Amino acid sequence: MFALVLDTATPAVSAGIAEVTDATVAMVAEDQVVDGRRHGEALAVLIDGCLTKAGLTVGDLDAVVAGVGPGPFTGLRVGLVTAAAIADARDIPAYGVCSLDAIATDDDSLLVATDARRREVYWATYENGRRTNGPNVDKPVDINTTATTAAGAGAKLYDLGLPTTGPDYPVLKNLADRAADRIRDRAESEPLTPLYLRRPDTAEPGARKKVTR
Repeated sequence: MFALVLDTATPAVSAGIAEVTDATVAMVAEDQVVDGRRHGEALAVLIDGCLTKAGLTVGDLDAVVAGVGPGPFTGLRVGLVTAAAIADARDIPAYGVCSLDAIATDDDSLLVATDARRREVYWATYENGRRTNGPNVDKPVDINTTATTAAGAGAKLYDLGLPTTGPDYPVLKNLADRAADRIRDRAESEPLTPLYLRRPDTAEPGARKKVTR
């Protein structure tokens, strides 16, 4: 079975095709552009390129896997809307995975952090790849953790007082791995609910104030 795998929760816009068998998960094509301002522009191009590289069409896909964040509003929305639209158009299931999970390594005690802007980070802690706390959004100085190492671009951007390891951005193979059992079982499609963790940076304007004289 083939799954389209997407993540746009960070400045890395990522797309790939995973082949999921009864025993293995392998990425047959993947690409990434690191540019926090080009999510909408880059994602469709990356998807088309990966399908071409894999020798597939959208009609060959059996599932869609998407990182659901946490991440900034605009970029994250691009990936989830795209994933949901493809799944709906092809009548195939969509599965969500926390994007921080796709950065986590198998370290005994790990903190994963990505840039949340506003001098804050999205973060979670893990033990041997299993999430034990989070996801959360906080200022780096407010994070209280016993983790011994850190991963993710947020851990390098801010001084978290921990040695860094692992990838900066979500790894598509990790996303596919965490959704693999659902793909194999042909589980029902899931709503791709974004983990914003806070209100968007922009808001609709309120009603005009009345002017009295």
